[in-house]
Amino acid sequence: MKARNFLRFHFLKHHPITITFVIRPSSTLAAKTNNFPPKTLLNTDSEQHLLVTDENLLEWIQSSQWHFVEQVAYSLTPPVVSATLYRLCKAPDLAHQFITQIGFGGFDRLDVKSKCLAVAVIARLSSPKPSLQLLKQTINGAKGGITEVFNELVVPHDWFSADSGVLLDLLMRGCCELKRGDDALKCFELMTEKGVLPKIETCNSTLSLFLKLNQTENAWFLYAKMFKLRMKSSVSTFNIMINVLCKEGKLKKAKEFIGIMEFSGIKPNVITYNTIIHGYCSRGRVEGARLLVNMMKHKKVEPDSYTYGSLIYGLCKEAKLEEASGMLEKMKELGLLPNAVTYNMLIDGYCNNGNLEVAFSLKDKMVEKGITPTVSTYNMLIHGLFMEVKMDEADKLAKEMTDKGIVPDSITYNILINGYCRCGNIKKAFRFYDEMVRKKIQPSRVTYTSLIYVLSKRNRMKEADEIFEKTVKNGEPPDVIIFNALIAGHCANENMHRAFALLREMDSNKVVPDEVTYNTLMQGHCRVGKVEEARHLLEEMKIRGIKPDHISYNTLISGYSRRGDVKDAIRIRDEMINIGFDPTLLTYSALIKGLCKNQEGDLAEELLKDMVSKGITPDDSIYFSLIQGMGKCDNL
Repeated sequence: MKARNFLRFHFLKHHPITITFVIRPSSTLAAKTNNFPPKTLLNTDSEQHLLVTDENLLEWIQSSQWHFVEQVAYSLTPPVVSATLYRLCKAPDLAHQFITQIGFGGFDRLDVKSKCLAVAVIARLSSPKPSLQLLKQTINGAKGGITEVFNELVVPHDWFSADSGVLLDLLMRGCCELKRGDDALKCFELMTEKGVLPKIETCNSTLSLFLKLNQTENAWFLYAKMFKLRMKSSVSTFNIMINVLCKEGKLKKAKEFIGIMEFSGIKPNVITYNTIIHGYCSRGRVEGARLLVNMMKHKKVEPDSYTYGSLIYGLCKEAKLEEASGMLEKMKELGLLPNAVTYNMLIDGYCNNGNLEVAFSLKDKMVEKGITPTVSTYNMLIHGLFMEVKMDEADKLAKEMTDKGIVPDSITYNILINGYCRCGNIKKAFRFYDEMVRKKIQPSRVTYTSLIYVLSKRNRMKEADEIFEKTVKNGEPPDVIIFNALIAGHCANENMHRAFALLREMDSNKVVPDEVTYNTLMQGHCRVGKVEEARHLLEEMKIRGIKPDHISYNTLISGYSRRGDVKDAIRIRDEMINIGFDPTLLTYSALIKGLCKNQEGDLAEELLKDMVSKGITPDDSIYFSLIQGMGKCDNL
């Protein structure tokens, strides 16, 4: 029999033919599987036929002749697979190998019923991973959604002892691993309707998923359902819900949850305290975090590296860098090893403070301690060098990074591109952009905004428009920042027609303009002497609900003053003061220059005195305007 089958399949391999499967279940099995037809026909273009019985298929599986199974995999129909799986119900390892040999293509061609049967049989293995993997494929391919899969899994499989509760718990876990929170919640509701409770670990996975997806309302909904069903929360359940409260900014309630845990007979652990401590530190409430550290020590829960890392993060946020450095030393004294993340927080703090010397010394200390600097370490230091306009050093550090085998990421390239754009080195900026694209690192809106900025500065608006179009084509919907950058470029180049076309495009793309958008357009109008049009834009801002700022008013004051309409400029100044904005250096400078232009030196002098009395120091341009306006220095 084996020799005959072997010859048949060598013939099959070189002469594709139609296969007719005749399924002949045993009489006992047939009585229990009345829904399976006695015969399944598979038609192809060939007229030749080969008879393959279920005995042959089963024999190939039991004798591990998987090459035969592979050759017929794409022709297997759901009833054929289901009949075979029923006969393999007491050999889940063989059932798993059978489904594996069918492969993704073969498995995906099956219906939900046969897929769920495969899951039910394979779930009898000691590890849940194979059945969970099949379930995820089943969920993804189910046209009827999660309800269809659920209904197939609750079909009684008593004759081979399949536990539907275990299967449904796996289904909910599968939804979580696929990040399908709504399906996981639906599965929970369907299970509880059937009187089946998922494991607390599965519920925790779902709560954690909602936390990651920022769906805190769903997390509270599920938690309330669990509470109503009297499901006993674990320490992980409480920790997740405390994390939810911290994410919502409800730190006081998060702290109160410690008492609820203890009342429930569950001792808070280091993760519990660390979660709340991080919540306090991330909101700049380091003192509150310190109190929690004292509380956990009192409760005999020892702080760990994460505890001190959170405190260092909070202190760096408050720019208390010396105190943060002291906290790092305290960690070492306690025998707690700081990691790259801890050092990076301090490096970032010192870079933002402009103290690159200390930032680089921290990097050296990392290396001394055997901690490898990460891509984030280099990104922060390169950014710090660009902020100090140390281009050559930034170049050297970027080279050191690649020499050490640390692969630059999108943030690295954005820092390099933005840095060179700000310094006006358009050639280098585009060199890094081309390298980024060549390495298949997707440019972001930040990338495109930087390039538009530098092109606008060079009056290369056609190229700037082309970059803007690339943003849209690459699936990066333009935001208000990139629109503002392009509008600023066209306004600077006195192309107001294009600038206003972009404003209309913002409206059509549902991108809400802000005060920067309107200030830029107002400056564009004032630049070409159309101050009244700029004044209309101020009113349009108010109608749109955009609050004008001191830049809006100073723009109009400068526009009127430059044109010699000082009375209108003073009227805008008074309006500005009435709504609560104090005149700035720019306000006084514009008015004084306007008055000097109109040869009203006495009024200009009065404004100068008023300016000085308010603690605003005049710059050289104001004195120069006064000298020019009065024609002599003695009047100063």
